[in-house]
Parts: sequence; structure tokens; C-alpha cells
Amino acid sequence: MSSLKGRSASTWWTLRRWAVRGARLDYPRAGRRGPLRWLPSWRQMAMLFLFCVGGLTGVLSYMYLQTDIPDDLNDFATQQDNVYYWADGTEMARTGPVNRQEVPLEKVPEKVQWAVLAAENASFYSDSGVSPSGVMRALTRMVTGGETQGGSTITQQYVKNAYLNQQQTFSRKLTEMFIAIKLDDKMSKEDILERYLNTSWFGRGTYGIQRAAYAYYGKDVSQLNPSEGAMLASLLKGAGTFDPTVSAKNHRRAVDRWKWVLDRMVQIGKLSKSERAKYTKFPEPKAPPKPEGLTGQVGYLVETARAYVSSHTDISDADFDLGGYQIHTTFEKPKVNELAKSVDKMRAGLDPKDRKEDRYVRVGAASVSPDGRIAALYGGPGYLEQGFNDANASTVPAGTSFTPFVYAAALRDGVQRERDGARTPVSPTSVYDGNDKVAVRTPEGPYWDRGGQIVRGRNDGDRSWGQVTLRQSIVDSINTPMMQLGMDVGLDRVRKASIDAGLLPSSFGSRVPAFSLGTATPSSIRMASAYGTFAAGGRHTPPYSVTGLTHQGERVPLEKQPATRAFSPEVAAQVDDALHGAVQGGTAQSAAAVGSDVAGKTGTEQNNTSSWFVGYTKEMSTAVSLSRVDPKTQELLPLNGLGGSGTSGTTGTSGTTGTPGATGTPGAPGAVGGATSGTGSTYAIDIWTRYMKAVTPPS
Repeated sequence: MSSLKGRSASTWWTLRRWAVRGARLDYPRAGRRGPLRWLPSWRQMAMLFLFCVGGLTGVLSYMYLQTDIPDDLNDFATQQDNVYYWADGTEMARTGPVNRQEVPLEKVPEKVQWAVLAAENASFYSDSGVSPSGVMRALTRMVTGGETQGGSTITQQYVKNAYLNQQQTFSRKLTEMFIAIKLDDKMSKEDILERYLNTSWFGRGTYGIQRAAYAYYGKDVSQLNPSEGAMLASLLKGAGTFDPTVSAKNHRRAVDRWKWVLDRMVQIGKLSKSERAKYTKFPEPKAPPKPEGLTGQVGYLVETARAYVSSHTDISDADFDLGGYQIHTTFEKPKVNELAKSVDKMRAGLDPKDRKEDRYVRVGAASVSPDGRIAALYGGPGYLEQGFNDANASTVPAGTSFTPFVYAAALRDGVQRERDGARTPVSPTSVYDGNDKVAVRTPEGPYWDRGGQIVRGRNDGDRSWGQVTLRQSIVDSINTPMMQLGMDVGLDRVRKASIDAGLLPSSFGSRVPAFSLGTATPSSIRMASAYGTFAAGGRHTPPYSVTGLTHQGERVPLEKQPATRAFSPEVAAQVDDALHGAVQGGTAQSAAAVGSDVAGKTGTEQNNTSSWFVGYTKEMSTAVSLSRVDPKTQELLPLNGLGGSGTSGTTGTSGTTGTPGATGTPGAPGAVGGATSGTGSTYAIDIWTRYMKAVTPPS
């Protein structure tokens, strides 16, 4: 027994000596001479290897645990462009810093998906989100002091696109791999692939396969075939190198890569040999499209449509600015172009360099159909040159183009000539005094202005017409009957009738006798829409510029205001008849060149600081306003001498005071009306006629 205890003790001391000796670093090696003294033993090499592997494993494990999937994506990974379309469905403009449109994965044809997978990551559905060979390359590059490159899975590429940056450093690569592993556990493969396809760079300024499909083939991604999908997949290797339209070398590279992708699809069993045999001709993409910006009239159109979306949906500005919306507008490109041509031709006759009277001319114009669609507008010489949209401006007095609403109010509501008395109806044949300088009356007697003067109406050219019918007052643009008619109807009722027709409440100022001659300042869009109410038999549909709105392909509800009954068909027909008379034999005869179905009215402000022509056919109502605006004070300047002409102007046009409450004209205290007229109305009607002749089908 004692001997056994002795041997056990001896064994214990022996093991202890070995352990102590092993713990002591035997380097340089004792008992060795020469070079052998400096060569580590195999045990030391094994311990060093295990130490390095263990240390690296510990460091990587710690870094993995400390790496989280970021809560926020990169700005460009979520930012998309908004796309605006013409009425015929063709693209009009894109807005936003990133040309990208998201699409759900199910809208990408399956074989197009596999073209991408075959090109980039055939094992996508079976791997863990990272490439082992890529990891080894990264480690090798770290050891050699270089940068990492290549070997990323689709999951890693998506992580790089969506969460990280494009730098090829080892630390970024390592973070990319850790996030990819965690993302692969958290998300389905389908979700990862969808996000990858929507964030990848395809060249030509496009992110995402949807915009790439349009940029290269002019079609929706759902319409791509496997051959086209293979070409787009080739771009993922480097769009600048594989876009075949860039150079002959690029074309050769693209064709080789395209063939390889299709062959690879056959190898992995995602394309049959028989179908592969169909694709022998390289699917040449279209030439790079010219960038669609906001130049010319397009910027005004986009601004108008954007404002409509803002006011007719619950979409916040912040959400809209994130992009992804497709806005289908009512704007017809041929009409927009013709309207701009007509205005440009008018401007070509001006000489702002040498004639101060030709400077600062502003033109606003709009075409609106009776059902409310805004078909065209002219907002200025160019959106980038002048951001202010004159087609939607509420700064230009309507002048006597406003009088049809006075006429309509009278026909609808009748007149009241005695205070608290009964209202009595009027008709187109009702007679009023058309003489010049007739005193404006109230039930109590003459109307006195603020200066203590009796207000008297003035006709254009100081002409006295005698007793005239209300219809003739519209046809020949006679001021005095319209001023008195407005007072008899009641200016509140005139205002209400014009709002019912389509003008905005914000357009109106003080209700004084001059109110009936157009002190209101409606926009061209609203004037065209309101005249369209007469063309539509008295029903008014609010103007609109957007027919449909989608977000990433899904329809978004868009509020649309219903049509309302402003006037009875009988009243509308009576106003329509008078406006036809103005074209057939009145102040707007030059517009008859468009056709026999034209109705309309000229209008000039009293001091000749604005002029209008508003006219319509059964299909479309168009309003043109013309003014001059001092760029420093934003005050209206007279149109006298515009184009080098005198002040004679169009016969029969007339105007109104431009300042609410100020009812006199120069040299005639207390007078209101067209003592001064000018050439402005001839320019407005010329623009209208030239444009309408170009866009109106022959009868």
C-alpha cells in the first residue's frame, strides 16, 4: 500500500514538472545549437496556430454580436423619382434626385429573376447569405494589406446598397457579411431579392429593374423576356462597361456576357435548351433617352399636377418627396406645344430690347374641356427662366370678359329695383340704357363714390348706344347696361353666380359698381373652366389635371369633385347664344376664323393694364390673358404702345377700373368704363385664334 502511495506521489510531481516546463516558453530552444535553436518546434507551431485561430474567432464572434441590422436604409435606397405622364400615357417628366421605381417581385417575370441570379448568385436560395470563398478572399486581402473585392452574394450586395457605402475596405466588407448573415435569418429570400432588384444600379441614371426596363427597352419590367432580362443582368457587373450603346468594345462585352448568362441559366436548369435556342439575336436596347427635365412648359405642368395631388389626397409633402409615385395627367402634348408656339409667335413681334413698351409682357393661357380636364396651359416663357406660373396666377383683372357672369346671374336670379321689393325676371331682350355717362342707380337713387361724385358708366370710345337689349350689351361689349344690371341683380348674387360657374372666392375684391366690369382677378385656368360651364349646358365640373395616381404600381385614391348645376340649361343656352353673337358679329369677330361653333368674349381693363380673350367650342374652352408686370414692384403696367402701335386697339373692347373702390377715370370724375382701350385684346384674341385653328379638327 505504501509503495502504491509512493508511486502516485511520484507521478503527480512528474506531471507537475512537465506542466511547469510546458508553460515556460522554450524559445530560443534550449539544448539546440545553430539554426535549430531558432526553429520553433511543431508543438510551438501548433500552439501559435490555435492561439491565432482562437483569437480571431473570438474577435469575429464579438464583432458579430455587436453588429446590428441598421434601422434606417440609405437615403438613395428609399428615395425614388416621381414620374409624370402625358394624357396619352407617354412619359412627360421625372422629378427627384434618384431615378428609381420600386416593383413587387411578382411583377418581375420568373425567368428574368433567374437571369439575374444566374449572373450574380446562382446558389442564392440555398446559401446563408454570404460566400465562404468571398470571406477567404477578404481575409487574404487583410493579411496582405490590400482591399477586399468580389465574391459577394446578392444578400451582401443588397446590404451594401441599402445599409452601407461603396468603399471596398475590409472593415466595411466584414460588416457587410455580418449584416448579411443576420438579414438572411430575419428576411425571406424573396424579400431580399425584391429589395436587391429595386436598389441595384443599372446605368443610364437608373436604380432598380423597373426603371432599367424603361431606360433600355421602353417597357414595363413585366413585359421583359428572358433574353432582355439576361442583357439587363449583364449590366450588374458594371453598367459603364456593359451598356452596348456606349462603344463597340462595350457592345462586344455585352454580347459575350449576355450569351454567358443565358448559357448559365441552362446549366442551372432554369432555361430549357429549346428555349435557349430561340435567343440567338442580341436584344439591342434603344439609344439612351434624352433626359426629361422641367424645361419649357413642362415645369408648369408638373407644378400644376403636383398641386392637384397635394390638395386631393392625404399624401404629405414628406411622403410624396420620397417618391415612387406615377402621376397620370390630363395634359395633351400636341395642344401644349401648339399653345406655346402661338404665344411665341406673338412674342416674336415684340422688341423689348429697343421698345420699353414691349418689356415685361406676361401671358397666361389654359384650355379646359367641359368635363374639367385641363388639356393645355401656358405658364410663361419657360419654367427654369420664370418659375411663376401665369396660367394659374390670380393677379390679372378679368375686365369685360367677366360680364357674361353678370348676364347669367340676371337671367338666373332676376333683378330687384326696389329695396325689399319683389325680384322680377329679365330676358335677353330686356332693354337697358346703353348711352355713355349714364348714372349708376340704386333703389334710393344715384350711386355716390367715396369722392362725393355720382358714378357714371363709360363706354368704349365714349359711344352712346341708346336703348339696347341685354344680349346686345354682351355682343357689342357695352359697359353701361352691364354696370346697372349688376347693381339691379345685386353684386353679392353676381359674385355667387360667378363662383357657381367656376371662379374662386379669393378672386374678388370690393363690391362697387366697377365689380360688374371685371375687377376680379381669376386665373386663366379658372376663366376657361367657368366659360366651359356655358358650353356644358350650365353644369360646372371643377378643373383637374390628374386622372390617376399610383404608388409603386398600386392605385392611390384620388378625390375628384363632382359636377354641379350652376345654371339651368335655358340660362346657359341664352348666355351661349350671346357669346356666339359676339364672335359672329360683335367684338370678337376675328375668332370666327376657327369655325362657326365658336363663342367667346374679349375683355380689357379700364386703364389698359390687362386684356383677355376667353372662347370655347363644344369640345374645349380656352382663356388667354395678357399683361405687363413691373418686376420690381409687381404692379401692372399699361399695354399702350405694345408692339409699337398706338392706343386705338380693337373696336368695342372695354374695361374696368383696376383698383377696387376707385371708380373714376382720368378726366372724368366718377366715371367707370372704357375711356381708354388698347392693343392688348388684339394680341390675346390672335393667340387664341392661331392656337385653336391648329388644334381644332376641321368640321
